[in-house]
Amino acid sequence: MTSIREEMWKAKGILFNFAVSDLKIRYRNSVLGVFWSLAEPLLMMGVLFVVFSNMFKFEIPNFPIYLLLGIVCYNFFKNGTTFALNSLTNRSALMTQIYFPRSVPAISGAITASIMLIIELIVLVFFIVIFQFAPPITILLLPLILGLLFVLVIGISLPLSVLNVKYKDTEFIWLVVVYAGFFLTPIFYQFDMMPAQVQSVLQFSPVVQIVTMAHHVVLYGTLPTINSLLYAVGSISVITTIGYLIFRKYQAKIVEEV
Repeated sequence: MTSIREEMWKAKGILFNFAVSDLKIRYRNSVLGVFWSLAEPLLMMGVLFVVFSNMFKFEIPNFPIYLLLGIVCYNFFKNGTTFALNSLTNRSALMTQIYFPRSVPAISGAITASIMLIIELIVLVFFIVIFQFAPPITILLLPLILGLLFVLVIGISLPLSVLNVKYKDTEFIWLVVVYAGFFLTPIFYQFDMMPAQVQSVLQFSPVVQIVTMAHHVVLYGTLPTINSLLYAVGSISVITTIGYLIFRKYQAKIVEEV
């Protein structure tokens, strides 16, 4: 992982230029522009709130905040990884003209998603104020939890970026995975509402672990258990290491394949 940190530091200028460029391209020719980062989670929350608070009668304390926090966390994961899918192919012409570390486009996608995350967190703070919710002191741990999610996003983005160059089916498969993951993550329900057999499987998902920990520290004043924290850190470290090794294996042939 030292290599990733070194590459990010050496290419920090181009890294942030790519990130800002990605953000501008995403909202180019849209009326609201970057404010879609505010509107998107609110619109999704509105639909899910109506469905699950009225039709399914989920009795979760502070449900609007619970729901929005889950959407914000999952949006960060979804945006960062999906930005990475075409990050190399979108910059194929540039790669033939100048040299920069091949990890930069995928990592810049995670930076872009982080900028969007900050905007969405502002919406979350606004809702906390509107609903007069007094968050516990444990909310100060939320940045650390989101930091873990950032590492996971990079760990998945790196192999996705090179695999999508070599195997075009990668994009379609990953979009299905992300879509299914939204419903298998405790965003609009609590984890213990799932059947025991399903819980026994989903507990191994680092995204499930992170979203659950985020809910606990923001809403319930509950610290993550040692076991869940160790598992989250351990699983994310393994995923990121494997992802980097896959990236290293294929990065040498990127320019030929793209």
